[in-house]
Order: sequence, then structure tokens, then C-alpha cells
Amino acid sequence: MTEQLATASSFIEVIRARSSPREFLPDPLPLEVIRGVLEDAQTAPSHSNTQPWMVHVVSGATRDELSAELLAAHDEQRPSSDFTATYGDGTYLRRSQHHGAALYGRLGIARHDQTRRNEVVRDNLRFYGAPHVALLFMPQLGDGVRAGSDVGMYAQNFLLSLTARGFHGIPQAVHGAYADTVRTVLGVSDDLKLLFGISFGTAKADSPVRSLDIGRVPLDASVVLHDTPLW
Repeated sequence: MTEQLATASSFIEVIRARSSPREFLPDPLPLEVIRGVLEDAQTAPSHSNTQPWMVHVVSGATRDELSAELLAAHDEQRPSSDFTATYGDGTYLRRSQHHGAALYGRLGIARHDQTRRNEVVRDNLRFYGAPHVALLFMPQLGDGVRAGSDVGMYAQNFLLSLTARGFHGIPQAVHGAYADTVRTVLGVSDDLKLLFGISFGTAKADSPVRSLDIGRVPLDASVVLHDTPLW
């Protein structure tokens, strides 16, 4: 029982330690670490065990080429998203705006400073300096909801495995905004749709946004209880 409690405690610490850094050291991770993370991610559950994820891990010269092509697509205004991205005009939009205000505020970038704000977007396409990026693709099965949720569980395993091993990752939906560019560079067929990328490596300890904590809404804002009297 003591061993089980210790394991549970360690797992909770990993979950709550995970964060999304936006500045990485350039040092590549050991190959055995990357393989271990991929093996951990592969244990994710999926509908009927379909395992509908196809993951391209990009490093080295290919990483640099992909970044250059993504920056060019952004600068030339050539978006090519496989999915519609919208936050509506209510609660979810306000949460997104709060996140943006906190991030730009920490960076000292004023709302009207479009030049510096654009550079923040471009930094996304440089993978925040991370030496590796995993691009998460899925087949178009039905309306895509089930496959998309399966890829989300895969991604969470991936991120938590990095955290448990002392490394870091950040999911970036902006990569999916240039799906055609990514497919062209990596030689991926059109029948695989790009959800997002995860840039990963070792976070820079003295980054101004390393300690940025956006926070989460209270449980009663997203959980409805039925005969489960937690509060």
C-alpha cells in the first residue's frame, strides 16, 4: 500500500508540474529519451483500439527547413488549415483573450504593437528554439471527433512523459494552420490531417515566460455533479 501511495503521489506531482514553456535550449535530447517518450505516448487509449495517430518527429536539418518554410508561409499569408479554429463570442473567447493578455503583458508588448506581436507568432514557427518537434496527424474518419480525441490523449501521454523525465514540451495549434506546408516538407499524403505540433526539449530556466501561470477555472465552472456531493 505504501508503494502504491508513493506512486500515486509521484504521478500527481508530474501532472501538476507540467507546463508549456515558450523558450528552449538548443541541446538535442538523448535518443533513448525520445524513444521512451514515444513508447509511453503509444500506450494511450483510443476508440476500438484504432490508434489513429501518425506522428512525425522532426530534428536537425529537417527541423530547420520546416521552420524556414513555415515562416515563409506565414509572412506570405499562405495559411492552409485542415480544421476550423474559432472560440465563439462568449466564455471561451474571453478565456483566450485572458491568456493572450497575460502572455503579452509578461513580455512587455503593448496591444497596439503589431510588429512585436507578429514576432511572437513567428517565434511559434521557430518552435520556440526547441531542438525537436512532433507533428500529430490523423486520418479523416467520419467527422473526425473520435480520432481527434484519441490524438489528444496520445499528446497528453507524450507531454507527461517528457515532464516525468525532466524535459518539457508545448502543444502548438499554430502549426496546424499551415498544414499544406508541413505536408510538403515532410512528404505526408493529403489524406492525413494535421492537428497540431508539440515542440519539445529542455526549457530555458531564465525565460521571462517560464513561470507564467494562466490558471484554470474552478471545478464548478466545468463539472456538473449527479449524486456526487463534492461540494
